[in-house]
Amino acid sequence: MSEKNKAILEAANAAIAEGNYEGFLSFCTDDTQWTFVGDRTLRGKEAVRQWMVMTYLEPPKFKVAHFIAEGDFVTAIGDITLKDEAGKAADYLYCDVWHFRGGQMVELKAFVIKTEGKDEISSTA
Repeated sequence: MSEKNKAILEAANAAIAEGNYEGFLSFCTDDTQWTFVGDRTLRGKEAVRQWMVMTYLEPPKFKVAHFIAEGDFVTAIGDITLKDEAGKAADYLYCDVWHFRGGQMVELKAFVIKTEGKDEISSTA
Protein backbone atom coordinates (compact mmCIF):
# COMPACT_ATOMS: atom_id res chain seq x y z
CA MET A 1 0.00 0.00 0.00
CA SER A 2 2.74 2.48 0.87
CA GLU A 3 4.44 2.18 -2.55
CA LYS A 4 1.08 2.70 -4.27
CA ASN A 5 0.47 5.84 -2.19
CA LYS A 6 3.95 7.10 -3.01
CA ALA A 7 3.21 6.66 -6.73
CA ILE A 8 -0.08 8.55 -6.30
CA LEU A 9 1.71 11.46 -4.62
CA GLU A 10 4.35 11.53 -7.36
CA ALA A 11 1.61 11.70 -10.01
CA ALA A 12 -0.20 14.44 -8.07
CA ASN A 13 3.04 16.43 -7.77
CA ALA A 14 3.62 16.08 -11.52
CA ALA A 15 0.16 17.57 -12.14
CA ILE A 16 1.00 20.56 -9.89
CA ALA A 17 4.31 21.13 -11.68
CA GLU A 18 2.40 21.25 -15.00
CA GLY A 19 -0.11 23.75 -13.60
CA ASN A 20 -2.86 21.12 -13.75
CA TYR A 21 -4.46 21.93 -10.41
CA GLU A 22 -7.71 20.11 -11.20
CA GLY A 23 -5.63 17.06 -12.07
CA PHE A 24 -3.94 17.35 -8.69
CA LEU A 25 -7.29 17.75 -6.92
CA SER A 26 -8.54 14.54 -8.54
CA PHE A 27 -6.14 12.71 -6.21
CA CYS A 28 -7.77 14.33 -3.12
CA THR A 29 -10.92 13.28 -1.29
CA ASP A 30 -13.81 15.77 -1.26
CA ASP A 31 -13.34 16.15 2.51
CA THR A 32 -9.56 16.61 2.30
CA GLN A 33 -8.06 18.70 5.08
CA TRP A 34 -4.79 20.60 4.76
CA THR A 35 -3.10 22.00 7.85
CA PHE A 36 -0.22 24.41 7.34
CA VAL A 37 1.23 24.10 10.82
CA GLY A 38 1.33 27.47 12.58
CA ASP A 39 -0.65 29.17 9.80
CA ARG A 40 -4.05 27.86 8.64
CA THR A 41 -6.23 24.84 7.94
CA LEU A 42 -8.14 24.30 4.72
CA ARG A 43 -11.20 22.07 4.93
CA GLY A 44 -12.59 20.49 1.78
CA LYS A 45 -11.54 20.32 -1.85
CA GLU A 46 -13.14 23.69 -2.70
CA ALA A 47 -11.11 25.47 0.02
CA VAL A 48 -7.92 23.88 -1.37
CA ARG A 49 -8.93 24.89 -4.92
CA GLN A 50 -9.40 28.53 -3.84
CA TRP A 51 -6.08 28.52 -1.96
CA MET A 52 -4.28 27.18 -5.06
CA VAL A 53 -5.75 29.95 -7.24
CA MET A 54 -4.49 32.58 -4.77
CA THR A 55 -1.11 30.98 -4.01
CA TYR A 56 0.01 29.31 -7.23
CA LEU A 57 -0.03 32.36 -9.51
CA GLU A 58 2.16 30.19 -11.69
CA PRO A 59 3.12 26.55 -11.12
CA PRO A 60 5.49 26.16 -8.18
CA LYS A 61 8.95 24.77 -8.78
CA PHE A 62 9.84 22.09 -6.30
CA LYS A 63 12.24 19.27 -5.69
CA VAL A 64 11.48 16.34 -3.44
CA ALA A 65 14.66 15.19 -1.72
CA HIS A 66 13.03 12.25 0.09
CA PHE A 67 9.80 10.27 0.03
CA ILE A 68 9.18 8.18 3.12
CA ALA A 69 6.21 5.82 2.82
CA GLU A 70 4.67 3.65 5.51
CA GLY A 71 1.14 2.27 5.58
CA ASP A 72 -1.38 5.01 4.79
CA PHE A 73 1.19 7.81 5.12
CA VAL A 74 3.73 9.34 2.75
CA THR A 75 6.13 12.07 3.85
CA ALA A 76 7.77 14.30 1.27
CA ILE A 77 10.77 16.46 2.21
CA GLY A 78 12.11 19.04 -0.18
CA ASP A 79 12.21 22.62 -1.32
CA ILE A 80 9.77 24.77 -3.24
CA THR A 81 9.87 28.14 -4.99
CA LEU A 82 6.72 30.23 -5.31
CA LYS A 83 6.20 33.59 -6.97
CA ASP A 84 4.23 36.34 -5.24
CA GLU A 85 1.82 38.85 -6.79
CA ALA A 86 4.77 41.04 -7.86
CA GLY A 87 6.47 38.11 -9.60
CA LYS A 88 9.22 37.84 -6.98
CA ALA A 89 10.36 34.29 -6.22
CA ALA A 90 10.50 33.08 -2.62
CA ASP A 91 12.21 29.87 -1.52
CA TYR A 92 10.92 27.49 1.15
CA LEU A 93 11.88 24.18 2.73
CA TYR A 94 8.99 21.85 3.43
CA CYS A 95 8.01 18.59 5.03
CA ASP A 96 4.57 17.35 3.93
CA VAL A 97 2.95 14.45 5.76
CA TRP A 98 0.15 13.02 3.63
CA HIS A 99 -2.51 10.63 4.92
CA PHE A 100 -4.24 8.44 2.33
CA ARG A 101 -7.67 6.81 2.40
CA GLY A 102 -8.88 4.53 -0.37
CA GLY A 103 -6.09 5.56 -2.73
CA GLN A 104 -6.72 9.29 -2.31
CA MET A 105 -5.11 12.04 -0.24
CA VAL A 106 -7.38 12.81 2.70
CA GLU A 107 -5.12 14.89 4.93
CA LEU A 108 -1.98 17.01 4.74
CA LYS A 109 0.13 18.36 7.57
CA ALA A 110 2.61 20.78 6.00
CA PHE A 111 5.61 22.24 7.77
CA VAL A 112 6.89 25.09 5.59
CA ILE A 113 9.79 27.45 6.37
CA LYS A 114 10.84 30.41 4.25
CA THR A 115 14.59 30.18 3.61
CA GLU A 116 15.26 33.53 1.98
CA GLY A 117 17.35 35.75 4.22
CA LYS A 118 17.99 33.07 6.85
CA ASP A 119 21.51 32.75 8.26
CA GLU A 120 23.22 29.41 8.10
CA ILE A 121 25.17 28.30 11.15
CA SER A 122 27.86 25.68 10.97
CA SER A 123 30.18 24.23 13.54
CA THR A 124 33.89 23.79 13.18
CA ALA A 125 35.67 20.98 14.88
